[in-house]
Amino acid sequence: MVKRILELLAGIVVGIASALILQALYYANIEHLSQYVPYYVPTVSGIIIGIVFFFVFAPLISGAILGKMDRVEAKLSSMSLKELLACITGMISGLVIANLIGIPISKYGTIGSCIVVALNLVFGYLGYRVARRKKDEIPFDGMVPNTKFSKSITYGKPKILDTSVIIDGRILDLLKTGFIEGKIIIPNFVLEELRHIADSSDSLKRNRGRRGLDILNEIQKQLAVSVEIVDFNCKEQLEVDSMLLKMAQKMDAFVVTNDYNLNKVAEFQGVMVLNINELSNAIKPVVLPGEEMTVTVIKSGKENGQGIAYLNDGTMIVIDGGNKFIGETINVVVTSVLQTAAGRMIFGRKKD
Repeated sequence: MVKRILELLAGIVVGIASALILQALYYANIEHLSQYVPYYVPTVSGIIIGIVFFFVFAPLISGAILGKMDRVEAKLSSMSLKELLACITGMISGLVIANLIGIPISKYGTIGSCIVVALNLVFGYLGYRVARRKKDEIPFDGMVPNTKFSKSITYGKPKILDTSVIIDGRILDLLKTGFIEGKIIIPNFVLEELRHIADSSDSLKRNRGRRGLDILNEIQKQLAVSVEIVDFNCKEQLEVDSMLLKMAQKMDAFVVTNDYNLNKVAEFQGVMVLNINELSNAIKPVVLPGEEMTVTVIKSGKENGQGIAYLNDGTMIVIDGGNKFIGETINVVVTSVLQTAAGRMIFGRKKD
């Protein structure tokens, strides 16, 4: 419907413009046209040109306009409410400044009007760009509900990485999939903690710290995501986790972690959290009692007669009577599944 309306408008505009141009040429009497061309020919010709344009060129032009409108709509829809309001405010501010500057210039006739139009375009676009880059520094507290599951405000929010999730390393693979959107923020105090761990005299801590620094380098080199190191300091002396939560509240951002305790504290303080362990548990295949699977028994279990096996995703399977088959690959029937905060355990028995 919209496409047809655009085509009709384009045909009408072209027809009227063509008729006016031809009439102007007719009344200008170029080459004495008025002597042998009837007065109604320019109007009829303009109508014919408009009809031809409507059927031949208007569909192409309307399709291009609608395509551009769809791209603009998609871009605006992808913005968070905070980003959208910031861009609108910046654009309005730029237009106000341009018109204030243009008041004395507009007195110089056509040239002055053209300069004012150019100023509006330049300052409006400049205000939009500056506001979009500085949107994270604009206070936006109390205007939207600060809930963990509010879908309307989660798109494109900054993601602050804590030390544990960087050392863990799975964040790199997760970013490669493209499921996480928004700017990746590395606080300066998290980077300092990683450097401190990397310089530790304990070889295990030193390797963990170096692994975290390597993960950050890989994120910057391999991925086309925006990574920014942000300086954040508090007047009072706080622990790293407390500073992380305070920073997330100020920037209206998510904290990405796999620390169970930090997750609980953040939930209590109303800070939105993306927990890598929760995500890992959520995407594991669903296993129901009665299903069969083939596993290799690795070791004995805690209880007498139990054997332990593992799935490819690390899920532990406790097999009743499985200690007799250590080192063997057997068929197992699932008897029950236990889901805990730490993960999932599957209980089964050897298939008869």
